[in-house]
Amino acid sequence: MVDDSIVNGRYSYIRESKWPVEAIDLHHVVVRRSRAKRFFMRLSVVAVLANSLYLVLIKNELVTFIFWSLMLSGLVVKLMLWKPVEKESVIIIPALGVQLETHYLSGKILRRFLPIGKILRPALLECVTPVTCYWSLSLVLRDEDELMLVFKELHPPVKMLVPVWKALCAIIDDKERPDTEDG
Repeated sequence: MVDDSIVNGRYSYIRESKWPVEAIDLHHVVVRRSRAKRFFMRLSVVAVLANSLYLVLIKNELVTFIFWSLMLSGLVVKLMLWKPVEKESVIIIPALGVQLETHYLSGKILRRFLPIGKILRPALLECVTPVTCYWSLSLVLRDEDELMLVFKELHPPVKMLVPVWKALCAIIDDKERPDTEDG
């Protein structure tokens, strides 16, 4: 059952609650794929191949062909090394912990589980580099020197990170609050 969703130009955020008591809280950030982008990518590869064949067969310019083949080889290597991510998910199980999942287009799924006792606090941080600026959601972990990034591959906007941050804060606050039931 989809409880909430936010759509952006690059990403879609979906929040789901599972089971009758809604004990499991799922947060998905899905990469929106553009068919036009794929079409223009393939069209540009065909144009580069056609241009290099034209230069070799018609004009006999071997130096230009070598230049174009090096550029095309670099493009192929970049595409092979690039890890296309389909979606990243945060599964919150209040009694047990948090599971972080990364789904790749190849079908590979990378899962990391963090017990609730190991998580000290979620942190919403602004990352600034010389080239770009983006927000990230991290977890401060007990007995760890570094922060654990919740979304390792994707950089969703802050409006998609805030609901996940609030849900993580809610389970941490519930963990720290002692049970005061009389019985």
